[in-house]
Amino acid sequence: MGVLERFSLRGRVALVTGGAGPQFGSSLSEGLAEADATVVTVSRSLERNEVFAAGLRERGYEAHAMQVDISDSASVTRLHESVMAKFGRVDVLVNSALGGGSPGRFGQQPLESWEQSARAGMVGLYAMCRAFIPEMVRAGGGSVINISSIFGVVSNDPTMYEGTTMVQPPSYPFVKAGVVSFTRYLAAYYGKAGVRANCISPGGYFNNQPEPFLSRYEARCPIGRMLDNDDIKGAVVFLASDAGGYVTGHNLLVDGGWTIV
Repeated sequence: MGVLERFSLRGRVALVTGGAGPQFGSSLSEGLAEADATVVTVSRSLERNEVFAAGLRERGYEAHAMQVDISDSASVTRLHESVMAKFGRVDVLVNSALGGGSPGRFGQQPLESWEQSARAGMVGLYAMCRAFIPEMVRAGGGSVINISSIFGVVSNDPTMYEGTTMVQPPSYPFVKAGVVSFTRYLAAYYGKAGVRANCISPGGYFNNQPEPFLSRYEARCPIGRMLDNDDIKGAVVFLASDAGGYVTGHNLLVDGGWTIV
């Protein structure tokens, strides 16, 4: 098999939570579709997923939409039943749904918001893996890709937000660091069953943030800009495909060098 052929996902089913989201999710789904995977994009909004999947189909890709609330175990069970009934397999599971909860500085974020963040970002992640990894084991292998953040690896710098209304809630790094550690657990636990588990930790995503923040971010980042929609596609295809067949338990930092300075 030639090196470029190893990146192909033809014949594989990729399930992406939060897969129609404007930050990361849609880029992950597009990248997998462009590598010829059959993409199933899921989140709480079925309408958003249907519109997004229709757009991919118009471009000639195989894409489907389903609904799930990852914080609701019954909803995850229904999704599992629907996916297996329609496709009979899941070869790639991408957990990119963002944690819930309201923002707030340390000491101001309500305890209820922490619980919401943990339920989506931790409980929901576990529920999806518990539902679909056994299917990969039965099929003889698969790839799990969890989306964390640079702030699951290093602390955020509060001075970056001065002069803006932006706030980094303390629950965010707490949950994202747990995602990295849980990914390593999965890699060690399921490696001999043919299931690889890896993590992608993106840097800051450009979303028309206030100018003071943008200037500081770009000055600090070695590549000199924030992440855009195309930057994460190659990473997810590499980890999902045979090109990354000997990579497991890895946290791939797609951060423009943010964490090296």
